[in-house]
Amino acid sequence: MEFRPCIDIHNGKVKQIVGSSLKDENDRAVENFVAGHEADYYAQYYKDRGIRGGHIILLNPVSSEYYEATRAQAMKALGAYPGGLQIGGGITDANARDYLDAGASHVIVTSFVFKDGRINMENLERLVKVVGKEHLVLDLSCRWKDDDYYIVTDRWQKFTEEKVDEKTLDMLMNYCDEFLIHAVDVEGKSQGIEEKLVRRLGEWNKLPITYAGGVHCYEDIEVLKQYGYGKIHVTVGSALDLFGGHMTTDKILEYIKE
Repeated sequence: MEFRPCIDIHNGKVKQIVGSSLKDENDRAVENFVAGHEADYYAQYYKDRGIRGGHIILLNPVSSEYYEATRAQAMKALGAYPGGLQIGGGITDANARDYLDAGASHVIVTSFVFKDGRINMENLERLVKVVGKEHLVLDLSCRWKDDDYYIVTDRWQKFTEEKVDEKTLDMLMNYCDEFLIHAVDVEGKSQGIEEKLVRRLGEWNKLPITYAGGVHCYEDIEVLKQYGYGKIHVTVGSALDLFGGHMTTDKILEYIKE
């Protein structure tokens, strides 16, 4: 189990938002925190502490007037910590190599692979051909619907027909190095983790998985460690003191080490 930090960028600024509130229309989101520092400040913070594998997420679509400002922040972060961070948000086979060349260790992809509600094998294979399985993280962020967890795309706004279950994980593990899974319904709410989802992921346990969503106290890390059998990595966003919360990086690392 590792601490995998995040740098979420929306409208050109590092933010923590309520995940389920994100809307492309008018670039709206309910904000928990808006940083006074630029993205490279946080990248340097993680680099100085030797924390690897964190993810940068661009939360604006390419069509947004803020997209270029958001992308510029992301590129600053990659430049500050080459090889130490992953990046996602609008990644396709056409631009994935640019981010790796800019310093990303992995690209994180959802919408390009899950087209029209289903897994698009042609796009997935093209992506693997461009970046290599070892540089690809598939984001299976999900929301609860009809008594199951379904993968959502387009900045968590559109449901697919694909479930986060053993069948899906078994198939996709052949194409990527890791999975990143936001529990979108609790993302940014600091009200506790999705225990049912964590149990499911912990029971599967065949490839590295980073879980994000709802962590609001150190006890949540204990629960995640227990249900994930010590194998699922954890992201802490709004509850982290860097982003206005009360959990400290040092104490999180202590909990994980113990």
